[in-house]
Amino acid sequence: MSYARILCVGLVGMAGHVVEVEADLSMGLPAVVLTGLPDAALNEARDRVRAAVVNSGQRWPNRRITVNLLPATLPKQGSAFDVAIACALLAGAGELPLEPLEGVVVLGELGLDGTVRPVRGILPMVAAAAAAGLERVIVPFENAREATMIPGMAIEAMDSLRRLVSFVRGGHDLLAPPPPIPATEPRGPDLADIAGQDFGRYAIEVAAAGGHHLCMLGPPGAGKTMLAERLPSILPELDDTSAVEVTALQSIAGVLPPDGRLVRRPPFQAPHHSASLAALVGGGSGLARPGAISLAHRGVLFLDEAPEFANGTLQALRQPLESGRVVLARARGNTEYPARVQLVLAANPCPCANPGGEQFCQCTALVRRRYLSRISGPLLDRIDIQITLPPIRAAQLMTTAMAAEPSAVVARRVAKARAAATARWAAEGWLVNADVPGPHLRRAPWRLPPKATAALRTGLDRGSLSARGFDRILRLAWTIADLDGRQRPSGSHVDEAAQLRMGDAHARKTEH
Repeated sequence: MSYARILCVGLVGMAGHVVEVEADLSMGLPAVVLTGLPDAALNEARDRVRAAVVNSGQRWPNRRITVNLLPATLPKQGSAFDVAIACALLAGAGELPLEPLEGVVVLGELGLDGTVRPVRGILPMVAAAAAAGLERVIVPFENAREATMIPGMAIEAMDSLRRLVSFVRGGHDLLAPPPPIPATEPRGPDLADIAGQDFGRYAIEVAAAGGHHLCMLGPPGAGKTMLAERLPSILPELDDTSAVEVTALQSIAGVLPPDGRLVRRPPFQAPHHSASLAALVGGGSGLARPGAISLAHRGVLFLDEAPEFANGTLQALRQPLESGRVVLARARGNTEYPARVQLVLAANPCPCANPGGEQFCQCTALVRRRYLSRISGPLLDRIDIQITLPPIRAAQLMTTAMAAEPSAVVARRVAKARAAATARWAAEGWLVNADVPGPHLRRAPWRLPPKATAALRTGLDRGSLSARGFDRILRLAWTIADLDGRQRPSGSHVDEAAQLRMGDAHARKTEH
């Protein structure tokens, strides 16, 4: 026999596609030709596979070998095809029977000594195999826990090409996946650690309840970073669909913990202000990899010292914040990743960043405007909550008699408010108020009475409020009403939402 076919899976972004690895052996000068749009790492599989086959005690066929990856028009990348290529050419040479691998997906990278090494993206690969109607997958042993997250799939593991060859010939059995590691995901830092800043704590609670973006200005030490780091601690756990998406993204990026469990806690990403455009939104040669905004999908993307980020990097966030996805166009094709995040920006009000606040600032008004203008108006217009935090006073810092509310207490209020929003918008498929399109809130039956929105309409007519800002204040009002346990926002809720939007640190805090 001079022809064989083995199934594998290729990834384009998060989308997996079943790939047929064909091997044809013919007469001619010994060579290996790889076709089907392979990238550089996949092209190098020719040398890896040859060394692995020989070092596994198998005979290398000294013939002209053509390996084709179908569909040929689909770009292929990575090293997950190594084991499938090795099996296909050994089967084509008559060294392996094909029956044991019929309808089986084989994934894994080969070392030169024949060991099978783990690869990125196993979870979406196995999910793609399941969607294609396949039921059995053989994966590297280190990836086996991850592969078992997809229900209904028969997962077997291998640690070497020698073991797989022996299994196909009827010798050794493959390895069983190790059991999941029992573990609990900590909620992280607690809101109880925050001294003072009642307004900042309330803004964080509203942001969590409605899925709103947040911008915090304030002097050093005011608690901006502490508040942002504690936002994930009051967010609800991810549902099954979101957990699979987040886990798949972390698998593709190679940062998934090895415990074999779905990621249930909302992720938190805080890239340094020197991060490149590719690091933030995704990129790289060939087909692009996910960036921090995608790794924060269904969680929090925190940009500390936001004015220090490159202008082009910040501007690249505008489209993903609206659409909830990143589309990266490259010469070899487009790659799409989800990016439904809560963006949190933190910034000092000026370059001198005097801890005493504005009254001790040494910067001129022009310098302050130039510094804050690094965060562009169009980007800020997409931020629902914009607040200014005052400096922490000694009495607030040293007072321990009245401990602040812990995250667990706030999280219960947030969960209740989110449940109300989800029940209200379930028919349209929206999960939080921040997802609701503005026109929907301006039509019956959701349109608020003219008296409640009179101030907003005046601001819109005078040009002090944009149409996008108008809609975002309405969304905030619905979230505040949910936290208050009300069916619809009142005029006071709209006023409070406008205060949160305009950054008034003396806004009324809703009593709970």
